[in-house]
Amino acid sequence: MKPNGFSLIEVLVALAILALTLITAAQTGGSWIRNADRQLQTQLAQICAENAQIALRLSTQMPSIGERRQDCVQGNRTFRVTITTRSTPNPSFRRIQTQVSEGDTPILSFNSVLGAY
Repeated sequence: MKPNGFSLIEVLVALAILALTLITAAQTGGSWIRNADRQLQTQLAQICAENAQIALRLSTQMPSIGERRQDCVQGNRTFRVTITTRSTPNPSFRRIQTQVSEGDTPILSFNSVLGAY
């Protein structure tokens, strides 16, 4: 006579395999969510940096040398934009460094040159 059903060992092995699969899937899903949030954070920070750069370009005066900070709200998040202006060998140009952070976490930083026109 053939036994019907599964033994207790077989059921436990199947449950262990299922548990490992679910744990792996949960970790993968968590990674996707963190990556998507980081991408959104970077995109919003870039919008803030570009807005600050455009404001400098639209100004009728060359920016003064030094550092200034401003807050930028994008997507219900508040970013801190730090603009550092330095001189260049040519007095008609300024070196602009723009850094964006959220809280104490730096998000992005880039440099550009602004000329008088």
